[in-house]
Formats: sequence, structure tokens, C-alpha cells
Amino acid sequence: MKNPPKRMALLNAKVEDRAYQPIDAINLVKENANAKFDETIEAHMRLGIDPKYTDQQLRTTVVLPAGSGQKVRIAVITRGEKVAEAKSAGADLAGEEELVESINKGEMNFDLLISTPDMMPKVAKLGRVLGPRGLMPNPKAGTVTTDLANAIKEFKAGKLEFRADRAGIVHVRFGKASFKADALLENLKTLQESIDRNKPSGAKGKYWKSLFITSTMGPSVQVDITALQDITQE
Repeated sequence: MKNPPKRMALLNAKVEDRAYQPIDAINLVKENANAKFDETIEAHMRLGIDPKYTDQQLRTTVVLPAGSGQKVRIAVITRGEKVAEAKSAGADLAGEEELVESINKGEMNFDLLISTPDMMPKVAKLGRVLGPRGLMPNPKAGTVTTDLANAIKEFKAGKLEFRADRAGIVHVRFGKASFKADALLENLKTLQESIDRNKPSGAKGKYWKSLFITSTMGPSVQVDITALQDITQE
């Protein structure tokens, strides 16, 4: 193993079994992110929803104020002049039927797929390969649009799409270990507000079950969700 168990044991010893104040949790995660690369900081939120019911599903987008720190590879399926427009706007891949066919063969060198509405009937046939990876374009997520330039710009700048998985857990990266703690807190607060704002109509009982944050190679730290919700953004 590249990182022996001893390293994780030492890091785990620094984390108490309790919910930390948001800024304290972030500082602790940053302190434990001591790998030889700039680790990604992630949030894992367990919600009181059951996504098997349509009125308890959560899928939306959020624009992180400080960006995500990730380089997002964007592919666009469109046709005609829109192909050149997408490439000009910064798309890493753009094409018509040939791109659909390459994706169908399993060639997916991208992190996000955008489609114009007129191509969705063809894209829908890719559900078998796109669905399991969470890459199927969706109007609610802003990935089915005619305004390709704006969509590409926003996602490149730090706009993220996220959804609750089958267990009702949301997994979102919200920065890098190199980010200042205040920037990570601003991103985390924005993420929390987005989840609260998009609470499914069918959610029952306690909505927030738990919130943990972690770095790529570090242990997870529980965050006091009530304290995070009480923070006022300027």
C-alpha cells in the first residue's frame, strides 16, 4: 500500500467522535490532508429521504463561490453550427451522431455531458452507459440547454451537479486542501443552503441525518449541521 495503516491510525487519533463546529471541522480536515498532492475536500450528507419515490429525489446544481478546484472535462452533443459554438466556448469534446456512437462504445473521456434538446432522443438511447455513471443530461441540472456558451462557462467555473444516491446520501466535492478555510466554509455553506432550498416535497421526518467532510486520503470529520445552518452569509 502506498499509504500504510500507521498513517491513517495517527490521523484518526486526531479526530474525536463528535460533531465539530464547521470551521473547526474544516481546519482539522485541512491539517490531516498531508498527502504529496493537493487533496480534494468532499462532503457526504445523509438525508432523511428515500429516492425510490419520485417525490423524495434530490438532483440539482450549485455554483460554489470559491470554485471546486477541479478541472472539469465537458462533452457536448449537439448538431450543426452548435458544434463549433460549443468548442469555441471551451468544450473538451463536441459532436453529433459520431460522438453518440463513441460514447455507446464506452469511450467517455469527460466528466460532464451537455446536450441540446434536439439531440436528447439520441442521447436517451445511451442510458445504459450514462445512467450508472450519473452522466445523463437533465434539464433540472442545466445540462440540457440551447445556451451552450453559458452552461459551459458556469460548469468550468465551479458549478456542480449533484444528486442523492439510492441510500439518500449526497456526495459532493467542494474544494481543495490548498483552499483557505474561509473559502471552504463559504462553499460548504452554499452547498447546505442549496440542499435545504431543494428539499424534496415528499421528505418526511428529520431531513438532515448527518454531515461528514473528508479529504482524499484523510479520515472523515463530522460537522454540526445546525451550527452550519445558523451561519449567515454576507
